[in-house]
Amino acid sequence: MFSQKLLIRLKNAFNIVVLTGAGVSAESGVPTFRGKDGLWKDKEVEKLATLEALEEDPKLFWEFYSWRRQLLKEIKPNFAHFSMVDIENYFEDFTLITQNVDNLHTVAGNRKVLELHGNITRNRCLRCDHIVPMEQSAGQEIPYCDKCGNIMKPDVILFGEALNEKILRKAQTASAECEVFFSIGTSSVVEPAASLPYIAKGNGAYLVEINTEETPLSENADEVIRIPASKALTGLVMILDRIR
Repeated sequence: MFSQKLLIRLKNAFNIVVLTGAGVSAESGVPTFRGKDGLWKDKEVEKLATLEALEEDPKLFWEFYSWRRQLLKEIKPNFAHFSMVDIENYFEDFTLITQNVDNLHTVAGNRKVLELHGNITRNRCLRCDHIVPMEQSAGQEIPYCDKCGNIMKPDVILFGEALNEKILRKAQTASAECEVFFSIGTSSVVEPAASLPYIAKGNGAYLVEINTEETPLSENADEVIRIPASKALTGLVMILDRIR
């Protein structure tokens, strides 16, 4: 499954970066909101998950996100998530960068997680940036900030919003400094996350893609694994147990 060249790299590596996308959480049953999953109540998710939608119809906006949160309450981390916890323990410097907002990496037990697109289990004030756990707003049809009284949004990056610059810089720095970079379950088209593997490879990292489908990154990867993340990573943990 994994090449000898990769195993040699992993045996001696100090610094590892993993980038995860929707394909990892899809194995737990989290909707990808692509294709047939791109609609909710006959409305396009890309138009619902915007600041404009929140301003125009806050009740509908929050109904959608309350539905998403309720869905996630029933969803648990899968073998891919738990395997990444094990993998983190094998390396001195391990950074997990995720495009997912479902909090499953943290629930599974990963310690160093950079959430590029935020975390749906928190709310953020649109005016003062005050952040609270979603439980603090339980029972409110439309959450309002307890500091300034302004309306809140989920602490996620909505369509059209810029990423948190501090988190993005950390992700870029980690990518530039790593020895092996894994791109797992991501479409490799959403920027700026899609550029991170190229930053890693440009600085000498060995680039591995784990994805059941071909992506724009595939032809540039040093190694491509075409099986589900859960199967690939459980196998990788068994190998690391022997060589580390």
